[in-house]
Amino acid sequence: MGNQLRTLFFLSILTALFVLIGDALGGRTGMVFALILAGVMNFMAYWFSDKIVLAMYRAKEVSEAEAPQLYAIVRELCQRAGLPMPKLYIIPTQTPNAFATGRNPQHAAVAVTEGILQLLSWDELKGVLGHELAHVKHRDILIQSIAATVAGAIVMLARLGQWALIFGGLGGDDRDNPLGAIGTILILIMAPIAALLIQMAISRSREYYADEGGARFCGQPLYLANALRKLAHGVKAAPMKEANPATAHMFIVNPLKGSGVFSLFSTHPPLEKRIARLEAMARGAL
Repeated sequence: MGNQLRTLFFLSILTALFVLIGDALGGRTGMVFALILAGVMNFMAYWFSDKIVLAMYRAKEVSEAEAPQLYAIVRELCQRAGLPMPKLYIIPTQTPNAFATGRNPQHAAVAVTEGILQLLSWDELKGVLGHELAHVKHRDILIQSIAATVAGAIVMLARLGQWALIFGGLGGDDRDNPLGAIGTILILIMAPIAALLIQMAISRSREYYADEGGARFCGQPLYLANALRKLAHGVKAAPMKEANPATAHMFIVNPLKGSGVFSLFSTHPPLEKRIARLEAMARGAL
């Protein structure tokens, strides 16, 4: 419940930022336009985000005859988790990774790469698939899709506002904006940064939650801990060059590998912390 309340809080802040930028761009008219645009984009995210991302990575749906062991693992985990069987996809890339998508458990899909099938043992793959099904159970993908949509719209509107300032000013009446010109400039600069940080906070909190839920589904936290160790090395050895930053949060490990200060802007918690939490869970200390 704590994670859900925190996510709702972050989404509320994102919405407020979106409305604030709309107001800065065009006063009350801009605010209304921003709300309408947010509604349209969220509608698209709800109904079509799964199809878009699967097509983006050229994921191919596989039958049980084509991937019997994969189906057996997912079916067992679904029975333990009380979930309907999702559609299963394989992504044609050697980068070891996986993600889940879909607006609800009845319309879910789980995608794994060719690389992860080659790298992990079946027990380790069970840990990964348990993690992804935990995302489905918690409806994380819908939440993260909406967060990504609103955050993306904030960035887009802020850029429009910055260009408007350069080429002739904003369309709104300054009298409707209590912050004035300086406040408007600050909003247009800081809002996209705040939106990015909030989106990352949502994604990071949900990853810990999915690790814990997935470990319980498969019955052994060390399956996932061992898988994460291998995936960390696997992503370094075969990075996903075609990965889109807008969908990075969906994967079990970040396909856009950053180091040093760039790791602060990752959509995923540090793998070392995730592994440590799973090991503590295996010892009964978490």
